[in-house]
Amino acid sequence: MSKKAFLILEDGTVFTGTHIGADKEIISEIVFNTSMAGYLEVLTDPSYAGQAVCMTYPLIGNYGICKDDCESKRPWPDGFIVRELSRIPSNFRCDLTIQEFLEENDVPGICGIDTRALTKILREKGTMNGMITTDEKYDFDKIQPKLKAYTTGKVVEKVTCAEKYEIKGTTDLSQNGPLSGSARFDKAQYEAGVREKKPALVKELNGKGLKVALLDLGAKDNIARSLAERGCDVTVYPALTPAQEIIDAAPDGIMLSNGPGDPKECTSIIAEIQKLYDTELPIFAICLGHQLMALATGADTHKMKYGHRGGNHPVKDLETGRVYISSQNHGYVVDTDKLNPAIAVPAFINVNDGTNEGLSYTGKNIFTVQFHPEACPGPQDSGYLFDRFIKMMKGEKENA
Repeated sequence: MSKKAFLILEDGTVFTGTHIGADKEIISEIVFNTSMAGYLEVLTDPSYAGQAVCMTYPLIGNYGICKDDCESKRPWPDGFIVRELSRIPSNFRCDLTIQEFLEENDVPGICGIDTRALTKILREKGTMNGMITTDEKYDFDKIQPKLKAYTTGKVVEKVTCAEKYEIKGTTDLSQNGPLSGSARFDKAQYEAGVREKKPALVKELNGKGLKVALLDLGAKDNIARSLAERGCDVTVYPALTPAQEIIDAAPDGIMLSNGPGDPKECTSIIAEIQKLYDTELPIFAICLGHQLMALATGADTHKMKYGHRGGNHPVKDLETGRVYISSQNHGYVVDTDKLNPAIAVPAFINVNDGTNEGLSYTGKNIFTVQFHPEACPGPQDSGYLFDRFIKMMKGEKENA
């Protein structure tokens, strides 16, 4: 029998719905995601560690859970909030229902609430903390101090890999154990024309022979996969790896991944990234990595009112004037007002609100973006950024 559940916000607003997922109570930061599909990718994105996610699209779970589409080894949000949960999924690739997935991974949630009203509150008042509970006798006066005291804390250490591992560049990514496999590419099927062709850039393996060091700050699997599909050999390093260890491995380039939390909490990582900046190695950074590189070079970041989370955010390339549809998941942004143009200049902006979406570093083979070129809104609008990174690495290698 379904239990009644409550979402209690720190401003005193209470939503009453039905309990889903694991049978436990949580306090977390409540955020919303505007994607119409891709709820599994949202659930398994490490950037959501320390947060509970409200999906604005009204029906979630209709195609179930396909484990090959996971972006990491497990779901990371503290809780999951939906309007209507589909309990009978329809998809030939479905492994289990979303309810089973949440229970299996100890993630609680609530459904049957007005997610539109919740989203409007978060947009008007800003992101706030909340509790998901099934306790009908809750005492708000006792809960509120706990809600106000909650912070995501240092979550990068929680989501990063335990030890380094390697992913060989190949078109047959099913051989790469650490990856979950949403974009596994079968060469035989490709040549037989069974599956829809991947872009030519993937088949060309234009990064063959290049070695990339990927600093895992909470990396989605598709970042390493995007490089491996282009032929790069990727070594994934834990977030707290000393810069000198990466430099001593003599990679052709360095990738800084996405990740969760307040970038200013990552003080020791910022110090190591500053050492990476001081080398002449090509560097490409995404999301949290973009913010940490900015902080490492003297810029500043600040928390946004409610952030960007979804698969439908337009970003403009300031060099070409072209606009791309991007996937985003961040609550902090680089403050361009405090940017030193002798170090870096804006490269992308968000078309909706004008916030910074990328930087190009002056006199360096370094560029960074706030959005996710490895994700597939568009569906592959900004995948060219990986090819730009490969060209940078090739140029550096040829000039060495």
